[in-house]
Amino acid sequence: MTDVLLWVLKPFAAVNFLVAVGIFLRTAPEFLWRALYATGRCLGPWHAGAPDPRIEPPGAAGEPAHPAYWYRQVWKDVGAAALSGVRIVQYLLVREWLGRVTRNLLRGCTPAGPRGDSPFTRTVMRVIGIGVAAGAGAAAVLAGLLLAEAVALLVLGVALVCAALALAVLAVRAVEGAGRIVRGVRMTCPHPGCYRRIALPVHQCPACTARHERLRPGRFGVLRRVCACGNGLRTGLPGGRAKLAALCPHCDQRLPRALGTTRTVHLPIVGGTSSGKTMLLAAIVAGLASWDRRGLLSMECATRYDADELAALTRQLDGQGWARATTGRQPRAVMLLVSRGRRRRLLYLYDPMGESLRDAGAVREQQYLAHADGVVLVVDALAEPGVRSLLGGEDGHRAVAARPSPEGPVATYERLAGEMQALTGRRSRTPVATVVTKRDVLDTLVSLPVPGPRIDAWLESIGLGNLVRGLAHSFGRTRYWAVSAHAATGTGALDGEQRRAAEPVLWLLAQTGLPVGKLLTDEVRASAGPVRA
Repeated sequence: MTDVLLWVLKPFAAVNFLVAVGIFLRTAPEFLWRALYATGRCLGPWHAGAPDPRIEPPGAAGEPAHPAYWYRQVWKDVGAAALSGVRIVQYLLVREWLGRVTRNLLRGCTPAGPRGDSPFTRTVMRVIGIGVAAGAGAAAVLAGLLLAEAVALLVLGVALVCAALALAVLAVRAVEGAGRIVRGVRMTCPHPGCYRRIALPVHQCPACTARHERLRPGRFGVLRRVCACGNGLRTGLPGGRAKLAALCPHCDQRLPRALGTTRTVHLPIVGGTSSGKTMLLAAIVAGLASWDRRGLLSMECATRYDADELAALTRQLDGQGWARATTGRQPRAVMLLVSRGRRRRLLYLYDPMGESLRDAGAVREQQYLAHADGVVLVVDALAEPGVRSLLGGEDGHRAVAARPSPEGPVATYERLAGEMQALTGRRSRTPVATVVTKRDVLDTLVSLPVPGPRIDAWLESIGLGNLVRGLAHSFGRTRYWAVSAHAATGTGALDGEQRRAAEPVLWLLAQTGLPVGKLLTDEVRASAGPVRA
């Protein structure tokens, strides 16, 4: 009985095997092609130029920019594409070959649906239905395996590309960070009431003024990101990020474009009220401009606001011969770009009003002192009571006409020295350029010796030895000048006196590595002669 059953089933099995092989050869390429086509089609846009619901809209991650495709969207697309390929194979197998063709055959119908004409035909249809199902199932399994291999290769390639882009992000950030460290770039806000460190400025899109708070290589792009308005923005400093308008993230004020690429040097000009700080500031700028005209260095205003303010100060000095008293408890830094050769510095010059240094509490409010790379100490010798006591005859009237500061330089120094140590903790490493102002008046006084090339010795000779010794003890390197800011500014300004007025700042810049030290040698040697304004 078993032999008879086997004899009957062998032809049945052979027929179904042949049918299964034929169906497999017929459907396997179709399944694979349809799966790969559906997978590839899903990777691209559904409708070119139309919004795609799969894409994350700009602004969802806190920045008004489109996320980079490689960061997250590519994985969504790969997953959706793989699922689309699986679904098309499932559809062809379950709906077409099993749900329609095999079902019709097992019912004795043709694959298209009409019932067989005779019992024999219907029997044959039922017999080969099992082979059709087996062949289609084997084809689906093979197509699924090949699709899985293709998706695995795609995932591997995408992973390598994404890893390379992530490494590129880290590399670009590391290069920028290392460049800032090597160049000594420290970004600080120059505006009153802020003066805070800036890790990364806020950049504005030039097309729509949208605020990008993290415009750097990252999830929105390696070297370029796309703003919500569609405008492309460079994310790296070498690529052009520095050309965009930048704002302080703390106070929302405009920052100079050179802030992130150039080392910043903070130099407060410290002195009492009416000691000549603002006049000295104007003389310093005029002196740097004089060096610029001679081609020995380059100087320009860092922002249009600085150019306008300095132009207004120049007009005031040309018309009145004096600068108005500084107002405001905290100053905005005057920002200048000074370069020589390939080296450049972004110079922050602070001109606080004298009243802001009258007591310890007011000094502590001057938070820019915490960033000081050096100090320009303005000494109005005529403000010291001990010096005025040496004046006799007409010298006393000349001193009063010079409008001396109500506070002597020794008191200003003592308060500055104490608070600088509390604010910075590096007072002993901070260089001080000590500038004796109103030299044009000092040269006319017969009661005092004329300032010579050794200004420190001259200060000791008029009773300010404590100031000289205190500066040498409390601060780092100290150097002395005597300047007539009145002779260096206004109508008929003396070019030589302008360059002399700039020497204190050039010396402090030289301490930061700017190669301007050679410019001082001849000028300092020639600074002994009297000045007549």
